[in-house]
Amino acid sequence: MTSIVFMGTPQFSVPILEGLVAHDYQVLAVVTQPDRKVGRKQVLQQTPVKKAAVQLNLPVFQPEKLSGSQALADLIALQPDLIVTAAYGQFLPTKLLEAAKIAAINVHGSLLPKYRGGAPIQYAVLNGDSEIGITIMHMAKKMDAGDMIEQARIPIEASDDTGSLFDKLSYVGRDLLLKTLPRIINQTAPRIPQDEAQVTFAYNITKEQERLDINQPAIQLVNQIRALRPQPGAWLPINGQRTKLWQATVAETTTNQPAGVIVAINKKDFELAAGNGTVLKITEIQPAGKAKMPVQSFLNGVGKQLTVGQQVVVQDA
Repeated sequence: MTSIVFMGTPQFSVPILEGLVAHDYQVLAVVTQPDRKVGRKQVLQQTPVKKAAVQLNLPVFQPEKLSGSQALADLIALQPDLIVTAAYGQFLPTKLLEAAKIAAINVHGSLLPKYRGGAPIQYAVLNGDSEIGITIMHMAKKMDAGDMIEQARIPIEASDDTGSLFDKLSYVGRDLLLKTLPRIINQTAPRIPQDEAQVTFAYNITKEQERLDINQPAIQLVNQIRALRPQPGAWLPINGQRTKLWQATVAETTTNQPAGVIVAINKKDFELAAGNGTVLKITEIQPAGKAKMPVQSFLNGVGKQLTVGQQVVVQDA
């Protein structure tokens, strides 16, 4: 039986771990990020991978920093045939990669060499890509730079956001890994070097990227909202208040109004002038200090003072 050390953290990784166990691979250990306090009440929560590992009765390691830890020494001592990572969230020391008897493999959520880094799905949505995919690859010391083994791709639908694509790709990744593993184990899988001239990066989303720039065309604003959903969310300063926008589309109409001006208020949405004469139609919103709500509820409450022609977003300099 082929032995594996599995490393992953979010829900994306869970179907992959469960698939390995269901197909009788021997998972010697599961490595995931430490439990974190989340939410306003700062409740300590286990990672989705830890929850799955506990249910599967698998040993769990959660080092704050893998390099130099006792966990690293313990994992190396296991002498696994394979190390399989899927959105783990830390760089792996070279001596751990070299501890795998056969290979150290990563399930990466992009069509490499495009979008190396920790936020490939977010950037695919942000940039308005028409497709996305999974790359099964050998791990290397340099971030996401190892030789590729196999890829699978799916379309990005207009209704997709980062959350829905994470869900879809977790199963694409599971199936592609299970399809590819027998050839990796018997050393017949290809090793395809990445074209360095085609490399792009998808670094983790910053706080600055959460703010929408109303001077951007509406389609770019919609893509940014989708890319940052379900978390952390994208926001605008509406009447000076940090306001998250959860659902929005590009209106069919155009406008001569400056960006940031309300051009229409309807029963279930309101329309905001954006860049290049485009119009953003907003249908779900979260005012500061409130829960997310349909715009209809917003207009009946906090937003009832809004009027057509009002400049509610001050343009950035």
